[in-house]
Amino acid sequence: MPDVIPADSVGIVTPQIAQFDTPLALSCGQTLSSYQLVYETYGTLNKNASNAILICHALSGDHHAAGYHTMSDTKPGWWDTAIGPGKAIDTNKFFVIALNNLGGCCGSTGPTSINPETGQRWEASFPIVTVEDWVESQARLADLLGIQTFAAIVGGSLGGMQVLEWSIRFPTRLKSAVIVASAPKLSTQNIAFNEVARQSIRRDPDFFDGNYLENNSVPTNGLGLARMLGHITYLSDDAMGAKFGRQMRHDSYQYNYGIEFEVESYLRYQGEAFTKRFDANTYMLMTKALDYFDPASQTNGDLSAVLSRAQCEFLLVSFTTDWRFAPERSEEIVNALVKAGKLVSYAKIEATEGHDAFLFPIPRYMAVLSTFLTRIASNVTTETL
Repeated sequence: MPDVIPADSVGIVTPQIAQFDTPLALSCGQTLSSYQLVYETYGTLNKNASNAILICHALSGDHHAAGYHTMSDTKPGWWDTAIGPGKAIDTNKFFVIALNNLGGCCGSTGPTSINPETGQRWEASFPIVTVEDWVESQARLADLLGIQTFAAIVGGSLGGMQVLEWSIRFPTRLKSAVIVASAPKLSTQNIAFNEVARQSIRRDPDFFDGNYLENNSVPTNGLGLARMLGHITYLSDDAMGAKFGRQMRHDSYQYNYGIEFEVESYLRYQGEAFTKRFDANTYMLMTKALDYFDPASQTNGDLSAVLSRAQCEFLLVSFTTDWRFAPERSEEIVNALVKAGKLVSYAKIEATEGHDAFLFPIPRYMAVLSTFLTRIASNVTTETL
């Protein structure tokens, strides 16, 4: 952490826990009798609770989106580049909420939590959760915090799918939707990538059919491989070429299977680091939620028909080198919204970072986000408590 907290940082933040004892019926047919959600807030909620923004996280994200937990933190939250005083998501104007979704491994109820009915960890018995389930639980969190309508709900990638679901499921509870580097459903290729990742985990002998903690084990090899595969798809060919090229660790080929190219070292490091902070069962659940999301299935594949329920205005953002969620996928949503007669803005951002571009402070991207949200802010009462 810097010696002095930057002026545009939300500073030191403390996670909070919301306990829910009203049963939650899940899409899979099972019910959670009780559960908890971990969340953080930044900024101040105004008197009529009209300036709230909800941040929906992507596959490996969590509730820690901005600021620092302690003065010894080496880096801030995962979207600190966008959230803070004077930033695109301006905490001088908005009350920002970021949470860890159900099934997560960062404090919300998930596979590593204790099942109250058995007294043991859920592990493999934790039910499959969907984007629809997440949005339902997020709405309950909003109720708990006294927020009837969000000024905006914002998310990238899998987070963008949650934003889209919000606009359909709770159309009167958000004024605007910001969907970044996302899609209305996964392509066949993306489902295939997710299946390879899950098989990498499942075939690790330390997986124990998902009950690895019970067996004092962790499937680090499988989870690491899944992360390596995923990481490749999040980057662009240009970005990887510019960062690593064919740079080698030795002056000549070693003719073995050790690390010879710098990109190999990078991927192995990313895989190993990920296994220290993420749970394999959670990774399985999150990828399944991605696979299942398809709101147009409710209307025989007609996306514009299901989006006709929406009442908010939209901002869609895509990135030119994102091949995992290509601009054409965002444009599917834009075209469906136009057909449905909805108010929508769209920006395709030139970027070299691939899918991960949505996490970077690319100037035009931040300007588009800031301009849109500044206008949204002007439409809400800014008098604070």
